[in-house]
Amino acid sequence: MKESIKQICIDVKATVLSALKQMDTTRRKLLIVTEDGRYRSVLSIGDIQRSIIKGDSLDKPIESILRPVTKVASSHQERLEIEQYVKEHKNEFMPIVDDDNNLVDVVFWDELFKTDIHHRTADFDLPVVIMAGGQGTRLRPLTNVLPKPLIPIGEQTMMEDIMDRFVECGCHNFYVSVNYMADFIRHYFDNFSKHKYNIEYFQEDKPLGTAGSLHLLKDKIKDTFFVSNCDSILDEDYGEILKYHRDNKNEITVVSVMKSLYIPYGTLETGEGGLLESLEEKPELTFKINTGMYILEPHLLKEIPSDRVYHITYLIEKLVKEGRRVGVFPVNEGSWTDVGNWDEYLKQFVRI
Repeated sequence: MKESIKQICIDVKATVLSALKQMDTTRRKLLIVTEDGRYRSVLSIGDIQRSIIKGDSLDKPIESILRPVTKVASSHQERLEIEQYVKEHKNEFMPIVDDDNNLVDVVFWDELFKTDIHHRTADFDLPVVIMAGGQGTRLRPLTNVLPKPLIPIGEQTMMEDIMDRFVECGCHNFYVSVNYMADFIRHYFDNFSKHKYNIEYFQEDKPLGTAGSLHLLKDKIKDTFFVSNCDSILDEDYGEILKYHRDNKNEITVVSVMKSLYIPYGTLETGEGGLLESLEEKPELTFKINTGMYILEPHLLKEIPSDRVYHITYLIEKLVKEGRRVGVFPVNEGSWTDVGNWDEYLKQFVRI
């Protein structure tokens, strides 16, 4: 079996957490599940997300979250027929099995078309707010020269990369919060950007936190809308996030990344009198981390106070305290890049 196929195979008894890690390592959103060496099913990031949203443990075996029916190709089919199916249905890959469920081969989208596949379930045209007013202190000294939204990644800027991902979904109207080097950002998009976006800028007179400036939009945005930090790159199906938001009637949906932290020491739990209650050797802890992307309902803009520092976490905490619906949509760690972090920026986008 080819090494590229072995890398995407996972045993049916493996845990959900191990499947997430394997997706991150292979940079895939789909794995082939095997049992006793034979094909059993496929596992998608969507299957895992639904399990996490239900509250399932990450230690749960993937066997318990598999779909009852999945599409697979037969070794009796012509190769061209299988490739055509992959093209028409935009499958990341298609397993080919024989009559005994042995995995014979896999047809990969990226090997056929030499491009990455874009995971998108639906088109939608909703407003998108980009929070681009910060000073980018974590990226100094680079941001002493350039505003953070214009930091280059590849052949375009950070903000263009974020906006293009929404354009691919059908979004056209962008509201950009500016403050630090605001004229520089406007000048770039007016004169040098290769892309044409419908941008309306709104500017706070002083720093108002991660949500304080949103009150300026209370008479402009009338639809459900996305909010994104200008340094958060998310390779995810935005249509699935929107569907989750709407299906659950959330007022806010927070997009979170499943972040695992390895503790290279034994940890101790003690009780009264300092007596040892439990010991765990080199544990791995997994947390849901805020990515800086949200979906909000427009009426919330009127609940943001004017002319004072107000972070979006204040709004979230307010809604939770009042018993209102705040949803959390999980994505795997490999789908998120915090470009505002020097180490991550250098690792992802600078080749020396």
